[in-house]
Order: sequence, then structure tokens, then C-alpha cells
Amino acid sequence: MKNLPLTKKQLVAAVISLSLGGVAQAALTINGSSESSARIGWGGVDNLSEARSIMYNGNSGSTIKKVDNGYGTTNITNANSFGSNANRYNTTYRGSFGSSDMLPISTSSRSVAVIDAETGEAIYEKDADIARPMASITKVMTAMVVLDSGLDMSEELILEPEDFIGPKRASSRLKSGDRLNRAEMLLMSLMKSENPAAKSLARNYPGGYDAFMRAMNRKAQELGMTTAFFGDPTGLDKRNVASSNDLVKMVRAAGNYDVIRRFSTTKSYDFFVANYASGNRTYKANNTSSLVRSGDYPIGISKTGFINEAGRCVVMETRVNNRPAIIVILGANSSATRWGDAKNIMTSLATRRTV
Repeated sequence: MKNLPLTKKQLVAAVISLSLGGVAQAALTINGSSESSARIGWGGVDNLSEARSIMYNGNSGSTIKKVDNGYGTTNITNANSFGSNANRYNTTYRGSFGSSDMLPISTSSRSVAVIDAETGEAIYEKDADIARPMASITKVMTAMVVLDSGLDMSEELILEPEDFIGPKRASSRLKSGDRLNRAEMLLMSLMKSENPAAKSLARNYPGGYDAFMRAMNRKAQELGMTTAFFGDPTGLDKRNVASSNDLVKMVRAAGNYDVIRRFSTTKSYDFFVANYASGNRTYKANNTSSLVRSGDYPIGISKTGFINEAGRCVVMETRVNNRPAIIVILGANSSATRWGDAKNIMTSLATRRTV
């Protein structure tokens, strides 16, 4: 790439380093030679080995990977493709659904599911089995399929005019001809929810765009998402639907990908974007979640979404009183309603008994 102040390898390191936060940055080196024993965040990741291995080395070597099909806790499985569902595994919850310890709240969004991620118990539901448009929450599945592929995360991708064409018109600060590596495109998709970045990731998949869409729907089936359908990788397609309970399964599975945890909760990032035709520039991006940006809540995974048919949506993994929970909110009629419901849920979680 011409006129870059940093090498591509350094850019990859910068993407990871910023997304991991200050505590971990000192342990991260450009060549990936140091080992970190620091616990990053609260998501159960003891070191950076998996994320660094993906970002620097693609899928080289055998990695110990925890695979979760969305139903509950799992055994540890050897997986070379970072979450490949070619592996077979058994899943069981330690608890059961139907707990009487339900959250004493009322929500305004059309569909809500709150699951105690430690026991698997539903602790709040509102029309949680009805399939609804999910908008850009779609990009969580897009990210899993990309990471499952084991493709080189440092490979440069170039945005083409077709990446800006979709089921709906949507604003974007990206341009045709923009050059970012696969890791940067993924960060752009998860943090800033840039649709052309997600489209480019799908287009540059082995077998092309159609193969990527087949992989998304196959992954949904393997996760037991019986109500889910994916018509595009961005969420602009109103046919992208799933129930809140099925999206809980998707978020549980996404929690096994260290890169998704780090990238989806990155508060902000300044991307250096090369474009040979229109010139290089800096793209200053912020996370689409106000809760992530504020830093007031412990959030391990986050993705927002909006199209008219879906309303305002968000999925999150959080931990309150040392108890993990997954929150899915679909169909809020405004951003204020979405975040109001989310804060209401987390406040109520803080008052739950923990024994």
C-alpha cells in the first residue's frame, strides 16, 4: 500500500491493541512474540493467544477452541478453524428454563429476551419466540462466518461499487476504492456497523458472495436457530429475521470468538484508509452503542441494529453481581426506548439474588 505511515502488520497490531484496552496493550507486541497472562475484561479470556493467532497467522496450527452451539455450556474441542461447526459436541445447561426468579420489570420494545448465561434460565421474556427483522445484528453472524473461514486477516480488501448496492439505501462514509485489511473491515462492521465493509467481507469469501450467504444460513441451522433466515450480510434486507430467543443462541456462540468480543466493544478507532483514486484519509469511527461508548456498564459483546421494519435493536452480553446475562431487544420504536429498556434490565439484574 502506498504512502502508509505504518506497515500492514503494525496496523493489524494497532487494531487489536486498541480494541483490547489499556490493561492489555502492554502485553501485545507487533511480532506477536510475547505471551500475556493478564485477564482481559470479564469475558473469561485469560490471555490473547487465540485473538493474536487469528490476527497474525490466520488458521495456522491447532488451537484449543471452546465451541458453543447456542444451547448451553460445552466441552473443549480441538478446532483448526476457530469455531468451525464441523466439530461435534454435546451441550447441556446446568439449570432449566422456567425459573421463578424472573425480573420484575416492564419493557416497551416489541420483543425481549434476557437469559442467565450461567444457568441458561430465561429470566425475562416478551414475545421472545416470534421471528422479527434483526437489522445490523446480522453482522454478528457475518463475523462468525468470516472467522470460521480461517482466512488471512491481514489480507487487503478493496471496496468495489457493488459493495454499496443493497436491499436499501444506507449512508456510509466509506468510498469505492477504499483499501482496508480483513481485520479492519471486520472491526468497521462490528463497531461502526459499516454496511459496505460487511458486504466486502462476504464478497471476498471462498466461493464468493452466494457461498457466504449459504454459510450464514447453515451456521444458523447448526446453532439451532429455527426461526432465523439471512438474506444479506449487512442487515439491510428486511428478510433477515430471527426470534429473540434464537438471537440469544447466536450471542452465546459469538462469545467464543475473542475477536468478536474485542471488536464489538471497541469504543472508537481512527482508521487509516488508503484510496489510490481519491487519496488517503483518516476515518474516525465510534461504536454505535451509547452504552459501550459511556463505559458505565460491563459489556462483553454488543451489536446494535436499525431499519424501519426492525425498529431499534440491540444484543448484549453483560455481567452484573458476578452473574453473566445475555440481553436481546428487538423492535424498539426509538433509540431512547431501546436504551431505556436496556438500562432497566441491567438495573433489575443488579438487584437479583445471587444464590
